[in-house]
Amino acid sequence: MLTALANPHRFMAFSRWAAPLCGALAVLLIAPGLWLGLAAPPDYQQGTTVRIMFVHVPAAWTSMFAYACLGGSSLISLVFRHAIADAAARAAAPLGAGFTLLALITGSLWGRPMWGAWWVWDARLTSVFVLFLLFVGYVALRSAIDDERKAVTPAAILALSGLIVLAIVKLSVECTPILCVNTLHQGESIFRADGPTIAPVFLIPLALMGAGYTFAFGALWLERTRGEVWRRRAEALEVQAAGR
Repeated sequence: MLTALANPHRFMAFSRWAAPLCGALAVLLIAPGLWLGLAAPPDYQQGTTVRIMFVHVPAAWTSMFAYACLGGSSLISLVFRHAIADAAARAAAPLGAGFTLLALITGSLWGRPMWGAWWVWDARLTSVFVLFLLFVGYVALRSAIDDERKAVTPAAILALSGLIVLAIVKLSVECTPILCVNTLHQGESIFRADGPTIAPVFLIPLALMGAGYTFAFGALWLERTRGEVWRRRAEALEVQAAGR
């Protein structure tokens, strides 16, 4: 599959129908997810503040997924020199920054009534903030280097080094042999060995929103990658025309 999509013509043909499909699925999932989330009863501890969860948690999940996509694309680009993988990495970074910023803002809105503070230098919050800086740093690095070929290697190395932060984000609310820290952030309550601890009235809209956000990212990622391919084609034609 990856080999097939490394061909620009095949990728453009695939993304032409895959992007709208992902967009349609995102709407079909997010719409009922929002409705069920807003209709959900107040939580016995969090009250109506619990509804922020239906925006915050999917945004946080998507930010991590976006960085995994950035890291994976960068690895393929660095090892195999696939132009489409490099275009996909560049397209993923601004989207990941946007979802991460949304997660930070909504988390802050939730933290004020729950913790009594807009922000604390908690392990999870700090690592997510560093993840945001990595997204922004990747975008800045690509913008600072005019030559696309020279930008591939340093950008890919930056993205791959950030995978360590991604692992810390995941482990920051879990006590494992690898990492065990004190944190104010709520621990894992969905993907647990003994099953989710969230009531179905909250879990169902949360799952719908999470899937919807993922498909929304997929649609935007494909469209941005298509735009990146078209941009590079246009620049190549300009160079070719100037050389005549």
